[in-house]
Amino acid sequence: MELPFSPLEFARRARRLYPDREAVVDGDLRFSYRQFFERCDRWSSALSGFGVRQGDRVAYIAPNTHAHLEGYYAVPQLGAVIVPLNYRLTPDDFVYLINHSGSKVVCVHSDHLDQVESIRDRIPGVTHFVALEGGADRAGWIDYEAQLTAADIAFVRPAIGERDLLAINYTSGTTSRQKGVMITHRNAWTNVVGTLVHHHMTCEERYVWTLPMFHANGWTFVWIVTAVGGTHICVRRVEPARVFETIVRERGSMLCAAPTVLIGIANAPAEMRAGVPAGVRVFTAGAPPAAATIARIEGELGWELTQVYGLTETAPFITICEPRPEHRTLTTAERATIKARQGVELITSGELRVVDDDGHEVPADGQTLGEIVVQGNVVMEGYFNDPEATGKAIRDGWFHSGDAAVVHPDGYVEIRDRLKDVIISGGENISSVEVEGCLLHHPAVQEVAIVGLPDEKWGESPHAFVVLRAGATATEAELREYVRGKLAHFKCPKVVNFVSELPKTATGKIQKYVLRGGRSAIGKQ
Repeated sequence: MELPFSPLEFARRARRLYPDREAVVDGDLRFSYRQFFERCDRWSSALSGFGVRQGDRVAYIAPNTHAHLEGYYAVPQLGAVIVPLNYRLTPDDFVYLINHSGSKVVCVHSDHLDQVESIRDRIPGVTHFVALEGGADRAGWIDYEAQLTAADIAFVRPAIGERDLLAINYTSGTTSRQKGVMITHRNAWTNVVGTLVHHHMTCEERYVWTLPMFHANGWTFVWIVTAVGGTHICVRRVEPARVFETIVRERGSMLCAAPTVLIGIANAPAEMRAGVPAGVRVFTAGAPPAAATIARIEGELGWELTQVYGLTETAPFITICEPRPEHRTLTTAERATIKARQGVELITSGELRVVDDDGHEVPADGQTLGEIVVQGNVVMEGYFNDPEATGKAIRDGWFHSGDAAVVHPDGYVEIRDRLKDVIISGGENISSVEVEGCLLHHPAVQEVAIVGLPDEKWGESPHAFVVLRAGATATEAELREYVRGKLAHFKCPKVVNFVSELPKTATGKIQKYVLRGGRSAIGKQ
């Protein structure tokens, strides 16, 4: 009999092979795989008692905790669908997402109980409210630990097909209402296997949870770590000092870093990094990292950074910047330039092309821009309850990413911009990513965003929004001349705005539409 491609298969294998290995560390709590899966089974039993059936949705609003992680097994093994929500959103956002997903049960961490309590009358479809922590004395809330402890370990396991829905992951919603990406068991299984083909992990891995689990199912590391029998080390609040301390205390060996976390680590003061070991492996994605940031991570910390690329809609990885033997002879700076590229298809992800407006593949010249399109086993089933948006995104069997990229002669793809962010100035295309990467080499610059703003003469021109490193100084003229000395003059920012921070989504992506709204939309220094 064929078994469905499902991450639940990795759980079955881990139960058998790694029962006594340490599965989860969450502060002072430590669970073996036997203990962890017993907890998952008890929660599945409890959810079943709440009336959760195959296809029902269960929402989570929580940071990286053991209880949140348990949901990625307890919910799917019932045939139900997990809906991990961005806990940094507003109560109004929660109302929309819980109602849109049709979630029947909502599981909430103690930090967010008051927010959800304030909207209970606006989410009538929810039958059970679960307090993952701190809910023992709250009226109308089910205490997670008490319910889990009381639950029977046995429950009915339904037959699950690989094309059944596993998760609904909502997009960032940077320009419109968030869309619910439908990820199947097959989508997730494919991403897990593809990642492990290119990135070897063993049961010795001690994975530090710096990436939010709600972010595309933690880039499927909620299942990847379990698949190899590694240890999940939960980090509830992600700050550079806490990350370094956790790595030292728990002998962390790997982490994933969204852009904000990566920049914070790269620019952390030397005293904060004291005693931090070399050799930690880092996956980064979410926005193209600058070569300067990569050089700091590898050259100063001695860590090994790998860029992966994908979208929530692709489960999420479709490329990896795969190292090649010939890269070893390059200087650190030269290697960083290559590592800043998005790379090549994962073996399992499917076919990726970069195409022009007529759908023809662009030449591999490192210059000609096109849009990344992809087809294969990682592409989502569609957007939940949104056939119109699904039809716009998936056309003729190809998912259209909206990312503008070039293909280098060696086949490595490099994103130059989001299509909507390419700046057209006087008929010339300007990549905001290229100009940002240039400015990030300046020793005073910590973060930068380049956007096109209206220009009477050129149509639009590049404007820079710059966050300086702590204690550093720079002038607008200095930074403009710095760019002019390295790039074509028409790519030089017309204006440099110094700001205290850049507007970002909760997953670390810069909200350029806010910057286009003018300087009044952000905090100036």
